[in-house]
Amino acid sequence: MALLTAVALAVPGITALSTAAHAADADLARNGGFEAGLDGWTCTAGKTVSSPVRSGSSALQATPAGSDHAQCSQSVTVQPNSEYTLTGHVRGAYVYLGASGTGTTDVSTWTQSAPDWQQLRTTFRTGASTTRVTIYTHGWYGTGAYYADDVSLVGPGASTGRPPAAPTGLTAGTVTSSSVALSWTAASGATSYAVYRDGAKVQTVSGTSATVSGLTASTAYSFQVSALNDAGESARSAAVTATTTAGTGGGSGDLPAHALVGYLHASFANGAGYTRLADVPDSWDVIDLAFGEPTSITSGDIRFTRCPVTECPNVESDAEFKAAIKAKQAAGKKVLISIGGQNGQVQLTTTAARDTFVSSVSKIIDTYGLDGLDIDFEGHSLSLNADDTDFKNPKTPVIVNLISALKTLKAKYGSTFVLSMAPETFFVQMGYQFYGTGQWGGQDPRCGAYLPVIHALRDDLTLLHVQDYNSGPIMGLDHQYHSMGGADFHIAMTDMLLTGFPVAGNAGNVFPPLRPDQIAIGMPASINAGNGYVSPAEVTKTLDCLTKRTNCGSYTTHGTWPALRGLMTWSVNWDRFAGREFQRTFDTYFG
Repeated sequence: MALLTAVALAVPGITALSTAAHAADADLARNGGFEAGLDGWTCTAGKTVSSPVRSGSSALQATPAGSDHAQCSQSVTVQPNSEYTLTGHVRGAYVYLGASGTGTTDVSTWTQSAPDWQQLRTTFRTGASTTRVTIYTHGWYGTGAYYADDVSLVGPGASTGRPPAAPTGLTAGTVTSSSVALSWTAASGATSYAVYRDGAKVQTVSGTSATVSGLTASTAYSFQVSALNDAGESARSAAVTATTTAGTGGGSGDLPAHALVGYLHASFANGAGYTRLADVPDSWDVIDLAFGEPTSITSGDIRFTRCPVTECPNVESDAEFKAAIKAKQAAGKKVLISIGGQNGQVQLTTTAARDTFVSSVSKIIDTYGLDGLDIDFEGHSLSLNADDTDFKNPKTPVIVNLISALKTLKAKYGSTFVLSMAPETFFVQMGYQFYGTGQWGGQDPRCGAYLPVIHALRDDLTLLHVQDYNSGPIMGLDHQYHSMGGADFHIAMTDMLLTGFPVAGNAGNVFPPLRPDQIAIGMPASINAGNGYVSPAEVTKTLDCLTKRTNCGSYTTHGTWPALRGLMTWSVNWDRFAGREFQRTFDTYFG
């Protein structure tokens, strides 16, 4: 001990340097242990809980819902050209910790699964003029609640002054279906600005502009901003209002105004025979490759196997198949992988199955260079738990996990990703009368089970083409039952999608209408293709009624939709077998 003391006294420079270096650093995060509730934090869906906690008496619990990641953020004053270390302890699946507005490279770190407390750690250097950064934590779509505790940002602190004055000149710029661009005049002494939407703080930015996203189409919002610095926050600015546009849907901008959609038997042969992709006529705008199927019902592991030569003697090679995909895309066509079908039951009962679904579907898309994904879940793939009664807030794992998986895929591939769905009428329009097991139980839990999926993804959905075939009678908005075999069935079923309808007869719980450019009507291509075939004259009558409100027959529609996207059929193969009657009907009508 005496020797160590003597050495320390003999090199005071080392001791002094170490002390000074540590004295300059501080934990700049306010209320990082959440002992003071959410003080200092802005959360979209957070609260403090007493269990589980890592230390102290409180921790953050935040629950993602719909398209909200449940982000909690805090703006922190920093020094320019300085190093900072951000750490935090988290529990849950897909939990993120990060910093933005650093002035250099924004950083984030995450864990896929933390059943117990796990520390996340990242570092960054501030830019030459950066005086404020935003630290945050968030979860991911449909993954359930996550927890955070003991968040810290260690580095050089900065001195405080007086709060700035309120910003002026707030105006709304570019408005889309899901975002509003804002700008304002700089406030003297401000280091950052807080943006408020309908009275709630939604983000903090360092400049004098911001884009608020994640909004609902055709909805009015009120915005304000306040100025921030080390000393605090100013009063809020005068409010400005903006209404989002109706929107154009996910990945549909470069589809033709009226599109013909068809399924191509790519992994099997039947009575229709095998059709090579290169031989599909140019009339088909969207080609759904049928089918990707799971290795087991609950695995989420989707495989796409090309038809073997023993079953399809004229099948092309993989190289020829990929070349045909590129040729179709060069001609402006979309080629998708369709998942499910009659035999491909898919139940994403766990988050592990959800993650496997995302990775395996991504592999198929990447391997073949496809434009997107079609969901053709049939049979018992989707059903609702007894306590799942609100399509706007689903609880059932197979529903929640599917929504999460599709949003993840959409986020991965971006705005050009084409997403379509082909549910049966039982899973959609039947929801007008029945939803799940019903108020008193006893109903088929599959009734209306697609509605929460469609609703959650309506801003990402390119096309919905309900299978208006192989269906029993369905009650329309005229309170009459409609059966397959004529134009009235297609008119009534489509009118429900474009008008909206109360779910299970509850006028206070209405499924909102979809846009006409999102709707294609599903019909069988021939008598051999499925129950519910209608003649070309009935197809024309259907289109006349819905797009022109003429030739309507006994059903009166609630509107006229000339922007109706088009028709879908099962299948390209069966249409070829029947002399391309369905294709010719579409071409004749839409030119």
